[in-house]
Amino acid sequence: MILNKLKSGVRPMLTGKRLFMVVAGIAVLCLLPLVSTGISAAKSPLKSKMFDLSEPAAELIRDKALHNGTVLQSFAFDNVNQHIYVVQLMAGGQQLPGESAPVSGANRDKNGDLTLTQLDLTGNELGYMFLKGFGHGVQIGVETVGETAYLWTETDSVTEGSSGWGTQLARFPFENGKIMTPSSPELEKHRLIEGADRTTVNIDPANGLLTMRYRKDGAFRFGVYALEQVNRREYVPVADVPQPAVGTFQGFASYGGYLYLLEGNSYGSTGSVPPTGNTYITAVDLNTGEVADKQLMSAGDTLSFREPEGMAVRLPDVKHPQKAELSFGFASDFTPKRLANIYSLDRLLPEQAIEE
Repeated sequence: MILNKLKSGVRPMLTGKRLFMVVAGIAVLCLLPLVSTGISAAKSPLKSKMFDLSEPAAELIRDKALHNGTVLQSFAFDNVNQHIYVVQLMAGGQQLPGESAPVSGANRDKNGDLTLTQLDLTGNELGYMFLKGFGHGVQIGVETVGETAYLWTETDSVTEGSSGWGTQLARFPFENGKIMTPSSPELEKHRLIEGADRTTVNIDPANGLLTMRYRKDGAFRFGVYALEQVNRREYVPVADVPQPAVGTFQGFASYGGYLYLLEGNSYGSTGSVPPTGNTYITAVDLNTGEVADKQLMSAGDTLSFREPEGMAVRLPDVKHPQKAELSFGFASDFTPKRLANIYSLDRLLPEQAIEE
């Protein structure tokens, strides 16, 4: 695939015979069969500019404490009310109401117990929730309705190996201090694809889209849906693409026609040596499933530990959704007090044409 800039210029008007030929040509194309490529065709193309992954990233928050001292797993923005929501595995040693004794961190992980922290945009804690039996927290999303932030997460955790993983999606309002379980009445569940597991979710606030990462028949894929249709329980994807080959998967976000994947390991892991590390972001064209770009991220290279965790799209001004930021996180510092860091890319490349 070669990316070329669109040529500018004035196009002649189509009239008479030329117009008839164009219309006839379109009619013929509509009759041609679709070729099966493993990519589900969209009802209409998902369009947007692509983030420039080669630009330096700006720091949004650095070394901020969360409600628990575990590694942040993922995060999302409430762009209307200017809040950040961060999810992490629940710390060991806590005893919540209804529990007969403190629970170890290993059992919290196995059970899929999560802690959700609400921050302001400077990283100060404003509130928290506990989510018992939800999953691993690989990615979350936020849907804002007025002053209420609805969290989108995985739920109905099933243990696989040493961790719990969600099997469907959940939507619920943030309520400070609340303890939620998969049976909580406030929880609205959505099973978008029968037989799928390892379900995680992200919201594209600029385009009103919900993207779900899921595993089916042993393979990971990403389904993109109109958020308002999902809320009506109409589960018809506008795109569905396979996950390309990546390293250690750490989060994802979509913006219009592109999907962004975060991968990498903490300093000291195989292949991750300071200050370079091995944190990459890959851009995937949601209309074709092809990789459009992949870049090494140098942001936060002076952080201790520095494990990439989570992605989200931020809208600094909701009145101008075309001026978006692609954000990605890092966990820093050491147990038992891991800290949260978020960096953002804000340059969008000019629209480009794909030449086969």
